[in-house]
Amino acid sequence: MGRTYFVEETIGQYLSDLSTKLKPYVTGLLIGQCSPQRDYVIRAVRTPPKEEQKEDNISPSKLASIDEEWITTHASQVSRMLPGGLLVLGVFIIATPELSKDSQNALRKLIFSMEKSLTKRRLWKPAEEEVSDRAALQICSATRKVVCRTYDVQDPKSSAKPADWKYQSALSASWLALDCTVNVNIHIPLLATSPNHDLEKNTKNGLNRWSKQIEGSVFLINGQVKDDDTELLDGQKKLRGNTQSSTQFSDVKVLTQLSQGSSHRSTATVQVCSGSINLKGAVKCRAYIHNNKPKVKEAIQALKRDIINTLSDRCEILFEDLIINKGPHKKNFEREYHVLPQRLFVPVAGSSVMLSDYKFGDEAAGEIQERFVEMLDQSVQAEDIHIAEEINT
Repeated sequence: MGRTYFVEETIGQYLSDLSTKLKPYVTGLLIGQCSPQRDYVIRAVRTPPKEEQKEDNISPSKLASIDEEWITTHASQVSRMLPGGLLVLGVFIIATPELSKDSQNALRKLIFSMEKSLTKRRLWKPAEEEVSDRAALQICSATRKVVCRTYDVQDPKSSAKPADWKYQSALSASWLALDCTVNVNIHIPLLATSPNHDLEKNTKNGLNRWSKQIEGSVFLINGQVKDDDTELLDGQKKLRGNTQSSTQFSDVKVLTQLSQGSSHRSTATVQVCSGSINLKGAVKCRAYIHNNKPKVKEAIQALKRDIINTLSDRCEILFEDLIINKGPHKKNFEREYHVLPQRLFVPVAGSSVMLSDYKFGDEAAGEIQERFVEMLDQSVQAEDIHIAEEINT
């Protein structure tokens, strides 16, 4: 028995429009959520054209010319814009009948290359029972025939398994949201022995230690500690018969352990440091979860990952910005302050789920709107951009 993908109905129209516009083939990403019973696809996003394709309005004619690196980079950028609970679930290709027979091999390569790139950036480990199947969707532009298969990304030798692709209206119109604000105060020593004071590497190591602390935290949902295997909605009134997008928000508090229990022996080490990095501020975190009897542990896992991702993604964005604007880091270590980008949320039409992005203080709304069009093929009104945070350093 293969997996079943429940797919937002509007995606059918989106893919159909793409197949009439772009020949001989077009690729893109599938965005959604895995759960033990079924998977949900709430967005499909075409691969943005490269500069030279924009100018000449051409697309390459052979599948051999699929730019794996470009598609993988797009997946990494898009994954930063997804709140907790959402991930890049797979890839699609719409191709002419002549190219169809080679499409499956191309999709398989893309899925494994994309997963490798996304895993490298993550500071959390997948759970043992986690779904590791990713979707490869193939559509013939002439007959509109849809073939969906999955590959297990944990197994490099994995072969294709058939999967069901079922459209459903208002699929994510009443998903549940968990919201929390996490106060961050992370002190990362810079060892005198670390070569060239590699700030980025040291920051990542420091965040790695902090992420283990988040993994071990206690989460209070609406003021209560709930058992992992209970249903998230137990004891809450369910919204019924309302297909208008309406979100049920749960307020979550995160309690991190101050110190390890007495059973852990503390071994202190003394290291010579040449400086330190301090990350301070309050970050806004959010996760969305399907409304088909979700378990508490699914919801908390999604929120934990959002907390860890939002901080590591911001640090990555800051370092990229520093490299672009200032060149490689100076050696002399005076005290420097940098403001991490702020988080913002943008609604998705017909869904209760919002997508996320980050902006630096001097970025105009127009730049954010451009990024949504390029990365997520979504036009955004300036008034729909909700800045979620105060400015943090």
